[in-house]
Amino acid sequence: MDMQVTAWHSMYSAIHAQDDKRPFSKAVLRRIGGFIRPHRRQLMWFMALSVVLAVLAVVTPVLAGQVVDAIVNAAPLENVVRLALIIAGLAIAEAGLGLLGRWLSSGVGEGLILTMRTAVFDHVQRMPVAFFTRTRTGALVSRLNNDVIGAQRAFTQVLSGVVGNVVTLVLTFVVMVGISWQITLLALLLLPVFVIPARRMGTRLARLQREAANHNALMSTQMTERFSAPGATLVKLFGRPSRESTEFALRARRVRDIGVRTAMVQAVFVTALTLVSALALAVVYGLGGFYSLSGQLDAGAVVALALLLTRLYAPLTALASARVEVMSALVSFERVFEVLDLKPLITEKPDAETVPEGPVSLEFDGVDFAYPSADKVSLASLEEVAALDSRGGVQVLHNVSFKAEPGHMVALVGSSGAGKSTIAQLTARLYDVDGGAVRLSGIDVRDLSAQSIRETLGVVTQDGHLFHDSIRENLLLARPEATEDELWDALLRARLDTLVRSLPDKLDTVVGERGYRLSGGERQRLTIARILLARPRVVILDEATAHLDSTSEAAVQDALAEALDGRTSLVIAHRLSTVRAADLILVIEDGRVVERGTHAELLAAGGRYEELHRTQFEQSPEAPEAPEAPEPSEAAEPFRAEPGGDLATVR
Repeated sequence: MDMQVTAWHSMYSAIHAQDDKRPFSKAVLRRIGGFIRPHRRQLMWFMALSVVLAVLAVVTPVLAGQVVDAIVNAAPLENVVRLALIIAGLAIAEAGLGLLGRWLSSGVGEGLILTMRTAVFDHVQRMPVAFFTRTRTGALVSRLNNDVIGAQRAFTQVLSGVVGNVVTLVLTFVVMVGISWQITLLALLLLPVFVIPARRMGTRLARLQREAANHNALMSTQMTERFSAPGATLVKLFGRPSRESTEFALRARRVRDIGVRTAMVQAVFVTALTLVSALALAVVYGLGGFYSLSGQLDAGAVVALALLLTRLYAPLTALASARVEVMSALVSFERVFEVLDLKPLITEKPDAETVPEGPVSLEFDGVDFAYPSADKVSLASLEEVAALDSRGGVQVLHNVSFKAEPGHMVALVGSSGAGKSTIAQLTARLYDVDGGAVRLSGIDVRDLSAQSIRETLGVVTQDGHLFHDSIRENLLLARPEATEDELWDALLRARLDTLVRSLPDKLDTVVGERGYRLSGGERQRLTIARILLARPRVVILDEATAHLDSTSEAAVQDALAEALDGRTSLVIAHRLSTVRAADLILVIEDGRVVERGTHAELLAAGGRYEELHRTQFEQSPEAPEAPEAPEPSEAAEPFRAEPGGDLATVR
């Protein structure tokens, strides 16, 4: 490694390392060992190979010096050829061992990344919904990418570098002292001129890089939010494109200015250190030449000293920043462990039961619930705040009790924010109750396995979320083993088959981010088709027809009626016309059941339900009957194609 390469490497290490002086406990180191244990054999071979490569790096300059001596002393040709062949053989061996070392290091590094990413991903999957509502997605993704890779560097670069550099440094120093201690001492006197600028310039460059990274992160956030379909629509609706452009340009110009300054600092840094290396070599050649001409040193020894000089400065410079690099890697480990140490609020018992076969009843028995406080479900670093709010959650449900018999429909109505959706989330055990119990077929959901609950329940949420994938894959999420005919049957019953058949790619049509290439009604009907495909025994409809116009709503009612037929159902609705046939209607206000009964009973009682009913139908004393469902071709809304997209418009 020549001096210029050493300068660049030193500068890179200083820029990207984080000088964190926090102590790390033995417990943290033991946890790191736990992740490394499956790869320890490969790691040991890799470290041993690093030692061998370090030895070869020192042997080659010594042999080069012997070649010079052989030439100067007019040694037999076979001696020169033999030394040249040995050098060539060592070069081939070094190249081969270098490739082997790269294979071992990549195996250890990528294996560690796989282990840690899988652990973090699986752990995050078990976190409650409150975790995702508070966490910034970008910050969480960074833990899976940047921090995991930063931790991996500790073993594929830093650790092997420390071992190899220590061996190289010791061997080089011993050999140089053996050749000429005077020249070695003089060369070492120039070391501070080489190392100190590396640390100081590196610190300055690190500040510039961090500032640029912050501005790039802000630009990335702005682009992510503004380039999504809802974000772009919001900007256009409020007429802010020019202001957005100005804000983006300011940050982009700041990054440009930092880039220019960084380039100049780097150029000065590398030029200065290259100059120092040239001066050091001049000292070696000058003093070495003097000793050689005076008969105190062979010419080959001078050449060997010059070549060994780079072997001395390079590891010294690398080891000078090794502590910072190690601490940086440990910080990355700590940030990963920080996520892994968040305790999931929902845990499954080792002997968890399954929901019995047959129709299922749903019961709430004196349920009290408050959403967990931030310090129980999140991290300040993931929310990008100074400190989390540790105050207890506000109670949102108070002594809620009801029972849905097998095959019966229970409807929840009331004001927005009354707690209706919370009841649906507790049914699916997205949270655990604080008091009372939620039971399926008489068994507390806390005693049931998560898989059994998911197979028993089917939920249609009010936002109708879809993944950026094909219609087929969004449907198969409900039942991966479903056949082609079953997919089309579900679409037929959801009044969506005519639309999908008219598309060029049919089931393989990509719906776009969050299904945004579909209209609101089409998205909702696709989520209903997903439930029809799943065939759950308990169906939860959380404002399932909220995004449908009256025509589309009527078209889907028949499909929903079929989906609910013979199944226990919990229906949340603002449109009272959709729950008139419910076996039991609960009026929820401020987290309490304030009224219960059938549609007729509640109207006759003249309470809150009658008030809600009168407000909705104040233009008509009687709630209108749902119109007959039109044919599927009439019910289907047009599929909105994006400009230049590949989705066809039906009408």
